[in-house]
Amino acid sequence: MDDFNSETDSDYTSYWRDWFISSRGNEYFCEIDEEYLTDRFNLTGLNTEVTYYQYALDLVTDVFDLDCDDEMREAIEKSARHLYGLVHARYIVTTRGLSKMLDKFKKGEFGKCPRVMCDAQPLLPMGQSDIANSSPVKLYCPRCEDLYNPKSSRHSSIDGAYFGTSFHNILFQVYPGMLPTKFQQRYEPRVFGFRVHAAASLMRWQAERREEMKDRLRKARVEVGFQDEDDDGELEELDDDGEDLDTLGGRDMQL
Repeated sequence: MDDFNSETDSDYTSYWRDWFISSRGNEYFCEIDEEYLTDRFNLTGLNTEVTYYQYALDLVTDVFDLDCDDEMREAIEKSARHLYGLVHARYIVTTRGLSKMLDKFKKGEFGKCPRVMCDAQPLLPMGQSDIANSSPVKLYCPRCEDLYNPKSSRHSSIDGAYFGTSFHNILFQVYPGMLPTKFQQRYEPRVFGFRVHAAASLMRWQAERREEMKDRLRKARVEVGFQDEDDDGELEELDDDGEDLDTLGGRDMQL
């Protein structure tokens, strides 16, 4: 991340959060409201996780006035970034924080899912652990429900704990209308138009299990969340494929 350079201590302490949010590599973060940062209740327990905690907090809240050498200032700056990240994980699950992250999600600022079948679905940042320095941030696709690594090395070095393991799930609980429809369409491996035997068998088994689960959910009056498809048309297609393969002496081509 770019270092903060200024000509005076006043400049250094007046624009720290603006500088942090606008720095390259910090695009995943939203700006934390000053009222949230100055409420000690929201910072409970962080003093044991951040070195130079009070100095770091003063820097983040723009009241830093310590006259120190460059080495000390660099250490405080590092602690301030860490403190901001830990507070950020708490802030983004509040009403105000969710709203800010939702705006970034709608704009696709976290990236798009690389899976072709997801049709450029916007992603959300998340952590695989709530403990700092455990694992870097990952990107969650709400359509295929899988995780991906950020494309940029600047983003892939961000601590996953700065977003936490619950944020993406809470966002869709609060804004259920933003949860995308699940696609049942998947890529089918084929050779000269015929499904590969092992892959075809696995997909049939998975389709049967999925239908069983959907039936149980419907009986429990739970929304299945899958896009409606013409099941009869799909079965007819399978039958047609079977007839073509039978002509060649087998239902599926084995490789």
